[in-house]
Amino acid sequence: MSAKIENLEHSMAKLTIEVSAEDFGKAIVKAYNKNKNKIQLPGFRKGKAPLAMIERMYGPEIFYEDAVNFCINDTYPVEAAASGLEITSQPEFDVVDMGKGKALIYTAEFAVRPEVKLGEYKGLEIKKINVEVTDEDVEKELKSEQEKNSRLVDVTDRAVADGDTVSLDYAGTIDGAAFDGGTAQDQSLVIGSGSFIPGFEEQLIGLMPGESKDVEVTFPEDYHAKELAGKAAVFACTIHTIKTRELPEIDDEFAEDAGFDSLDEYKEDLKKKLTERRERAKKTDYENEAVNKLIAVSEMDIADAMVTSQAEQIFEEYAQQLQSQGIPIDMFLNYQGMNKDKFLEQVRPEAEKRIKTRLCLEEIVKAENIEIPEEKVSEELDKMAEQYQMKREDLDKAMSDFGKEQMKKDMAVQEAITFLVDNAVEVE
Repeated sequence: MSAKIENLEHSMAKLTIEVSAEDFGKAIVKAYNKNKNKIQLPGFRKGKAPLAMIERMYGPEIFYEDAVNFCINDTYPVEAAASGLEITSQPEFDVVDMGKGKALIYTAEFAVRPEVKLGEYKGLEIKKINVEVTDEDVEKELKSEQEKNSRLVDVTDRAVADGDTVSLDYAGTIDGAAFDGGTAQDQSLVIGSGSFIPGFEEQLIGLMPGESKDVEVTFPEDYHAKELAGKAAVFACTIHTIKTRELPEIDDEFAEDAGFDSLDEYKEDLKKKLTERRERAKKTDYENEAVNKLIAVSEMDIADAMVTSQAEQIFEEYAQQLQSQGIPIDMFLNYQGMNKDKFLEQVRPEAEKRIKTRLCLEEIVKAENIEIPEEKVSEELDKMAEQYQMKREDLDKAMSDFGKEQMKKDMAVQEAITFLVDNAVEVE
């Protein structure tokens, strides 16, 4: 067996591999043994016809496809590893030459890690974000907590008002005829929520419990049920109950219910948490902006095949995420009116962004000699063990050396992001 490497344009490479005539012959025999039980020749029991007889009857090419696959599976991984290339896509194979008593020559074409030319990555300008929390911000948080702790109470002494929650029956007709989905009993509706057809909720304002009214509306032209879009309808409505949301007083008692000794202590806690939340958001925004600026000043020639492989990976991640929720990916795609090819096309920009981000950050890891101490790796593994409720020794056994090394690389990449932000310049 021999191999030759050829560098192509746009970060592609080709590996030409020659499998000796002897080894290709052995692969043909292997293919024959795999398929012989499916073949029957006159004068022979099924599976007993000799290789030479089958080749004479059907031609020697009958076993070539399986034989080639056997050879590729045996030789490509070995030669790919020996090439020293960082291969970043699935290979495309092409047979150059083969035949009875001849060597098999095939090529494998694939994307390789492109050369990255980093721009100036120290002193990147990022827009300054103010995380100061004002008294007004705290009051808004208090108001939000107040609304979360509100309760619905019955209203019997007035008519429906904006913001009320009503229970009603309705029966819709178009030109006097009922239609699917136009009837309901004891339907709950928040007036002003925009849950129903535009103009419907406003016409219920002013009705008392037990009162009825014909509500006239027109379905929007872009209504999801095409058979109803743009049509005028009449809904015979009857109000059963009215409820309004009652808010608790914002005082020391309200704070005590939340677990604090006083309202002032509660406000201080809200201010602290809001500040922490804004700091986390600021960190994320700074990191994203710094990475985007880094990509903008850097150069690399990414092969389409590499982007395709990354898009496939995004598809697999999405499929696994949906599967964890009990949703098959095919069902989701059908619901969205697309197929896998369309999905892959849509995520190509995201795939390319992922690739550029990783490549640039890995270059910074090299340029700045960023290394992750073993004790930090061990701390991260301890966190993982706690997260998955595993013993540390069991996690160590479950993780491969490759997995641990990949985790170490990921940690180094994260350190590169921190380096970028620490060396960036905030601008107004």
